[in-house]
Amino acid sequence: MKPAIRLDQDVYHKNDFSPFALTDLLTEYSKQQEQVFLHFWQYDQTIILGMKDTRTPYLNDGIKLIETLGYTPVVRNSGGLGIVSDEGVLNISLIFPQSDQNKISIDDAYERMLFLTREAFPEAKIRAFEIPNSYCPGTYDLSIDGKKFAGIAQRRIKNGISVMMYLSVNGDQASRGKAMQQFYQSALKERFGTDGYPAVDPQTMATLEELLDRPFTIDEVKEKFIAAFDRLYTPSTSIDSSIWLEKEILPEQWDKQIERMNQRNILKE
Repeated sequence: MKPAIRLDQDVYHKNDFSPFALTDLLTEYSKQQEQVFLHFWQYDQTIILGMKDTRTPYLNDGIKLIETLGYTPVVRNSGGLGIVSDEGVLNISLIFPQSDQNKISIDDAYERMLFLTREAFPEAKIRAFEIPNSYCPGTYDLSIDGKKFAGIAQRRIKNGISVMMYLSVNGDQASRGKAMQQFYQSALKERFGTDGYPAVDPQTMATLEELLDRPFTIDEVKEKFIAAFDRLYTPSTSIDSSIWLEKEILPEQWDKQIERMNQRNILKE
């Protein structure tokens, strides 16, 4: 296995689809090169929708509501439902290969992200179980004292696995929850809380700052994850995303990924 690599995408945010395009490229590359990646990325005032969200009966009303609230809607290429991403939310992808002989189960892949998070915050009693009325609820919702601060999704491409987590570090989590609640109320109307869509209750969620009762910056949290990553994997190398892309990925490969995301997002036009 080659030395692990860390990438921070703040410097290569060409458009709304860049984080997802890069995630897919890294996931394919992970298997080809037998390499592990830790990928940090952020958005400004964005609501990231899952494919199930695009099947809500009044999607256009939901999209208009998102935009009225000052958010940009983006449809992602991984599992799960809608989440909020802004300057107080850190997105983290742990990307690694699997072999045909040693398959990694879905739960085992999630456990790797859970273990990494616990290693980054050993002082916190982090539990993983579904918080039903949070946004994007799932078995691997991460919580402290019963309040969710992070959610995890997963994507697999050609024996590469990407486990992606949003982590609410600081900011107004109640407003984030309210925005998602209003989206589902607008997109579902009288069917709010049915058909597998969450009846979002903002009180079920909180930030890491609130739960650990101390201030955190995004950079501090990154450093904690980097230290944990280096303890669990081979000591990693930090590479600028734009340099890595220029060195390892052909322009037409990048363009193909962006076009895939464009097609996925036609639904919100």
